[in-house]
Amino acid sequence: MNTDSRAAHRPQIVVMGVSGSGKSTIGERVAEVYAVRFIDGDALHSAANVEKMSAGLALTDDDRWPWLAKVGRVLREAGERGEGLVIACSALKRSYRDAILDEAPEAVFIELSGSREVLEQRMSGRSGHFMPTTLLDSQLETLENLDADEPGDIVNIDGSVDEVVDAVRQAIDARVGHSAR
Repeated sequence: MNTDSRAAHRPQIVVMGVSGSGKSTIGERVAEVYAVRFIDGDALHSAANVEKMSAGLALTDDDRWPWLAKVGRVLREAGERGEGLVIACSALKRSYRDAILDEAPEAVFIELSGSREVLEQRMSGRSGHFMPTTLLDSQLETLENLDADEPGDIVNIDGSVDEVVDAVRQAIDARVGHSAR
């Protein structure tokens, strides 16, 4: 385990939420704020999961468990190297977040939350994304918001990207006890 004091100042962050909430956009910017690496969690899926999703088939929880464990391992391994990391991952259910925490107990979750209208507007404005707006209701039904006993905070996405990133930074700094840079 790295005992360098800087390691404690390199948070392991999961930016989570439904499609259209800005996980990648906000995650990339938060990674810049903390001068750490950003990974889109979708890039960690197995070839079989990618093939299944490309065929238009929904993943089952059995498909997701190995992927969620990998998300957690990647976070934990970065922390063991004394590196911070931001991963965008929907993590819609508490059981999914628990699976990540089983591997990366130091992870902090930031749930990006907005009204259905804001989410739909953002989704319909995107080009080249695989998630159609018609599946938004399904994601919203599946979403289990962060509970007070989970390590994380809910951040409203109704503001500008800069405002949301600042709110995320404030939440993380309050939780991990330091300031970015």
